[in-house]
Amino acid sequence: MKFSKKSYLGFIVLALSIFCLFAFQPTKPLRHSPNDNFTVGEKLVYRLHYGFITAGEAVVAVDPQYYIVNDRVCYKIFVNGNSTGSFDFMMKIRDQFISYVDTGAMLPHKAYRLIREGKYKLDETVYFDQANHTARMKRDNDAETQHVIPNNVQDIVSGYYFLRTIRFDKQKVGDTTSINAFFEGKGYDFRVRYLGKEVVHTKLGKINAIKLSPIMPDNEMFKGGNSISFWVSDDKNRVPLKVEAVLFIGSVDLDLKSCSGLKWQLNMAE
Repeated sequence: MKFSKKSYLGFIVLALSIFCLFAFQPTKPLRHSPNDNFTVGEKLVYRLHYGFITAGEAVVAVDPQYYIVNDRVCYKIFVNGNSTGSFDFMMKIRDQFISYVDTGAMLPHKAYRLIREGKYKLDETVYFDQANHTARMKRDNDAETQHVIPNNVQDIVSGYYFLRTIRFDKQKVGDTTSINAFFEGKGYDFRVRYLGKEVVHTKLGKINAIKLSPIMPDNEMFKGGNSISFWVSDDKNRVPLKVEAVLFIGSVDLDLKSCSGLKWQLNMAE
């Protein structure tokens, strides 16, 4: 059998791809969490409102390429947030969160937080060893710290994407989903309550949505345990469409401004 140059190169690429799938396996198995809700190249842009004022913008995106971390194929997901307009003069915010999320287990293997808020600065890196339930955290110039983490732990970014894989259509109003979370060196049992279905008005039009609410612990920022509500599209994308947060100093809203690279069509309302 003869190959043209083009088919020969294609055969090599196929062989290398198969090799990668079998070669990059962890020493201990991780859970399997199927994802048919998003893929590489997705980009979501949001506007942040404080009262009637547009205070900032956030871009949430999946890198077009795959990456290998801890011998696993990963999505590289990043969240960039910055202040705009008059808020940018009062306090300049340039925050970035990056997480390398396992494509098969939907778990983080490495995560960064690069925080720039006025004069405050923080550089943080967390290395997750999901198989052995440990994490190493490095903050600024401090010594690296070791932490024991629960099974299937999420960081902020990976937790947000893991929620998109949950079958909320199988839940009843009031049901909760629990997620083990790791943030700022501490573990949390994070729970999200399903509140039913609604229609959300967005810049893209009216979209059928699922309403959810994180169950918040006592804190100094949010007002009450049900202070945050968010809506995701009622389709296979489960794109976050809107967030409402009630703070002690007022309310903050986050609305979807634009999107590209979605795997499925949005479920528009009539």
